[in-house]
Amino acid sequence: MSVLASLGHRVRASRTRAGMTVRDLAAAADLSTRFLSEVEAGRGNISVTRLAALAQSLGVDITALLAPDEQATTRSVALLGLRGAGKTTVGRRLARRMKLPFVELDTHVAARAGMALGEVFSLYGEDYYRQIERAALADILTDSGPKVIATGGGLVTAGETFALLQRHATTVWLKARPSDYWNRVVKQGDRRPTDHPQAREALRDLVARRDPLYRLADLTIDSSGLTIAQTVDRVVRALD
Repeated sequence: MSVLASLGHRVRASRTRAGMTVRDLAAAADLSTRFLSEVEAGRGNISVTRLAALAQSLGVDITALLAPDEQATTRSVALLGLRGAGKTTVGRRLARRMKLPFVELDTHVAARAGMALGEVFSLYGEDYYRQIERAALADILTDSGPKVIATGGGLVTAGETFALLQRHATTVWLKARPSDYWNRVVKQGDRRPTDHPQAREALRDLVARRDPLYRLADLTIDSSGLTIAQTVDRVVRALD
């Protein structure tokens, strides 16, 4: 987490503990409510003088607002969702924003299996794939430091693997409408959905089956109608 994001998290937490509204604190520290909201969102580049006034109004030492937020930086962030949810694209930008490594789980699964994912499924079946997926995820989670992880769409159907992920990472469901999933996949150049007349119905059925599992995520971000940048902003705010 960046310095400004950590500062915003601590200011908001201190204000909540003090039982103050944004308007109350802004008035006490002689700041505008808009600027204080930007500070709490991790976007306000506040001066030392204003920060000191803010700390005094909150009744805390200024160093308490600047201390690293250890809890926020010790957990990885795992993105969940169907194909077309934007996990890879959003994940890469989110990782840059949070200054964390980005990891795509499927890439590690393929490397561990020594073959493409399609070959794993066709030669050995889904059960074998899930075994490799769990082992690859365990390696990623035990590796040093937090990271942003883009998971496979079906990971949530493997109970033990999903539970492992939830124990070691903050899970974020990138939710969208079925039409969004469809359009994004086609836009990526994959024409397979359009070659099957019943593909849209199959997608709706998949959404209906998977959504209850995705709802178990720690956070839900509805990306319908949002740009990648807007989605990343919402994830960052939710994590804060």
